[in-house]
Amino acid sequence: MHIIFDYHTHTVYSHGKGTIEDNVKEAAKKNLKSVAVTDHGPGHITYGIKREKIKKMRHEIDDLNKKYPNIDIKLGVEANIIHSNGELDITKDDKQHFDIILAGYHYGIFGDSTIISGLIHLGNYFSALTGITVKRLKDMNTEAVIKAVQLNNIDILTHPGSKGFVHIREVANACAEADTLMEINNSHGHLTVEEIVEASETKVQFVIGSDAHSPDKVGEFRKSLKRAEKAKLPFDRIVNIRRIK
Repeated sequence: MHIIFDYHTHTVYSHGKGTIEDNVKEAAKKNLKSVAVTDHGPGHITYGIKREKIKKMRHEIDDLNKKYPNIDIKLGVEANIIHSNGELDITKDDKQHFDIILAGYHYGIFGDSTIISGLIHLGNYFSALTGITVKRLKDMNTEAVIKAVQLNNIDILTHPGSKGFVHIREVANACAEADTLMEINNSHGHLTVEEIVEASETKVQFVIGSDAHSPDKVGEFRKSLKRAEKAKLPFDRIVNIRRIK
């Protein structure tokens, strides 16, 4: 078994600790065929990428693809779901520079009114902290995520269920219909074993992402693989795994 790509890594352009080239070197060291730099979208109030830096990142990656011809380097973004209507924090102009679009829910995003967003974030934070599920909040989270998947060409939905509980089966069905991959995130606990089992009962496909915030974590998938194995998820449902013959 071999992991062929890692499409969820961060750099100093958001709140990672390494450069784009540092991530590329680590990916090549671990024999990955491809790697994507997917820093946080510009809507995040503390560590989103600066919109004016996107073109610079594009040029940097184009140059690195020439320097490292044996690995395919992609520019992506981990966009933020900023509004209950499914809106993301990237514009049509932004999208033309990206090879791949990831999206997920994070704290620190205020697409709705500040008060409403603050209350939602606060509720989700304490739900995640205590493990207590509030149905109304879970319904709201699910609706926002499903709308985001339906209205945007999202390649990968990042760590679904992390930071805000969702109805996994409903989200998985929406992802399957939109051809959006659900991520089994190595750095977060989601998808959990139970969530993988439930999602696997739909037609959705999965991807493993390191969510690396330092170069040494690029291509690190052990926790994700352990959860997938425990959930008895067939590896042919995970698109970045290839069996070694």
